[in-house]
Amino acid sequence: MQINNIRTTALYWLCEPNANAKTVGVIAFSAQNLSTCYADHIQLESQCIENRLSTIEAFDLTLKTEIPGRPLRPILVPPLALPKRSMRTVEGRAALIHALAHIEFNAINLSLDAIWRFENMPDNYYIDWLKVAGEEATHFSLLNAHLNTLGFAYGDFAGHDSLWEMVDRTKDCVLARMALVPRTMEARGLDALPALRAKLAQAGDLKAAQILDITLKDEIGHVAIGNYWFNWLCLKRGLVPIDTYYLLAQQYDAPKPRAPFNLEARRKAGFSEAELVLLYN
Repeated sequence: MQINNIRTTALYWLCEPNANAKTVGVIAFSAQNLSTCYADHIQLESQCIENRLSTIEAFDLTLKTEIPGRPLRPILVPPLALPKRSMRTVEGRAALIHALAHIEFNAINLSLDAIWRFENMPDNYYIDWLKVAGEEATHFSLLNAHLNTLGFAYGDFAGHDSLWEMVDRTKDCVLARMALVPRTMEARGLDALPALRAKLAQAGDLKAAQILDITLKDEIGHVAIGNYWFNWLCLKRGLVPIDTYYLLAQQYDAPKPRAPFNLEARRKAGFSEAELVLLYN
């Protein structure tokens, strides 16, 4: 496995603006390098990679271009500008599923960015984030396919950019990235997903609820990867993890965690008991 090739390919797919092409390409990219199998995508993935292989190999790792690549829609607005919709309507449920799909689309990009942006990390760092990228792409694919069955598509509703804003804010510091994206922004998803799943199940959308079961299980692993590499970097640099985290959160103006907290999921993701206690302070 050539890490520079993986970093080059990650940047290529990060720059891809078409959501469906990005999703298919990233699933194939992850599957080919991690020997995982996504049966519903195998034929399409192989064709996608073969058609683009020469372009990817020629892609410049130092290329300066606008990232992330994304479609013209959804329109991005401040979080408070997003309208609230009733779960009793198909449109309301579709809007929630769209919001979740948008988070997963951004999560694909943040995983790819973590691969290409930070050099001189151990090989396992890049392998871990490649696994995350493939799983995030799978989540997006599942949510978008379900959205289509409701008569909507990705881009039909507005979205917000809070997750990517933190990715961009931490682009010059891998320690801050590991502290504030997986351990803060994505960890909020561990807290929020059970309640969202319950809303969708109560509204009768059992398919969406099943997708969120898959998502929560995988997201615990993603946050655990962030925890591992944050603690690894702290150990290597002689830093105290808890103190370092709060200094970084203040420096980069990270959002404060809000209750209720999914303590069981956070424990599985590697948060210490001392960290969980501090959530309530």
